[in-house]
Amino acid sequence: MRILIVEDDKRTSDYLRKGFLEAGHVVDVFVDGRDALAHATREPYDVLIVDRMLPGLDGLSLVKALRASGVVTPILFLTAMVGIDDRVEGLESGGDDYVVKPFAFSEVLARANALARRPPPQSQKTRLEVADLALDLVRRTCTRAGTVIDLLPREFSLLEYLMRNEGRVVTKTMLLERVWEFHFDPQTSVVETHISRLRAKVDKPFETPLIHTARSAGYSLHA
Repeated sequence: MRILIVEDDKRTSDYLRKGFLEAGHVVDVFVDGRDALAHATREPYDVLIVDRMLPGLDGLSLVKALRASGVVTPILFLTAMVGIDDRVEGLESGGDDYVVKPFAFSEVLARANALARRPPPQSQKTRLEVADLALDLVRRTCTRAGTVIDLLPREFSLLEYLMRNEGRVVTKTMLLERVWEFHFDPQTSVVETHISRLRAKVDKPFETPLIHTARSAGYSLHA
């Protein structure tokens, strides 16, 4: 791997650099956030490891600027900012993982390896299509036969899951786990209600239905 470390504490950066070099990786180290931004937008890396508190440009602003510049390299925050809000803020800024100081190098190495194994975003689908129905996963838009369909966030997630499983029967339990993140049956009609709303938008205005009920099994989306 080729790794960029952005860390202003020399003891920490030296420790990380030594560990990654011993593991057979190529390492560059920057202290200043602005210098790191200029370099990371020009040079390709497999993983970036970024501290939150940096001179010149703080880590959060650095990551936001990298993402705005089109840099999709996985980013691991390594910081002493331990609050839940800090972690959420870091991930929402464009970070992919978050490790809190003090840390074990073995964990940082394992997380960096895991990030480097992720498929690059360009190899992941950004558009799903079934018949004349299309979902744009980047713009979060839905169209059918060229007509824009206004979906609520949960409806969009439900339709996305059905389209990713085109032709397969997905059960209520699967939908509760993947769309609602319920790992138990809450004994509600939330799935049925959302399927009905989705049909009213995706199927009823058009000639051919795409969402089908598999009796006593679940639902399937297909032409």
